[in-house]
Amino acid sequence: MHIILGVIGSIITILILINRLSEAGLDIGWLNPFSWHRRRKYRNNHDLNPVFKLDSPMDVAALYVVGAAKADGDITATQKQAIVDMFESEFHLSNSQAKELLSSSVHLIGNGQEFYDNPDRCIERTYDDFSPEQVDSVNALLNRIIEVDGNATAEQTSFVSKVAKAFPVQSQSKW
Repeated sequence: MHIILGVIGSIITILILINRLSEAGLDIGWLNPFSWHRRRKYRNNHDLNPVFKLDSPMDVAALYVVGAAKADGDITATQKQAIVDMFESEFHLSNSQAKELLSSSVHLIGNGQEFYDNPDRCIERTYDDFSPEQVDSVNALLNRIIEVDGNATAEQTSFVSKVAKAFPVQSQSKW
């Protein structure tokens, strides 16, 4: 009996000391492996670059089209107009919605270093949502946009080839 009382007393003493340490401001929550795993998983999912968190195939396609136009520098006025026209015709958006999609895609790309290094990561969340027809349509849009201002540059063709490798198997149809 005296052993049980000693063990219970030790446990109570340890719990009181832990409580006092947490009241003093010392965080001991990092000792919990379940909490650590949950925090790490949350950080990996939510601290991503927003470019890699897109959930819609249309948003990913728009991002790739704008990225192809912006691959060799800033987007020209003719490229902007061609992109807006493509968004209106292919995605069936109004003029204002197409302009919003263009501006949001440009904003998401930002300086583009991480985006151009890993264009295949953009499609990870929507990989299964792309139909073969949509893949062919995006590839056609990419090829059209890089030739708006004449011949495509080396940066643009390399970006388009990286994007083509990231897509699922292709077919012969459209959106």
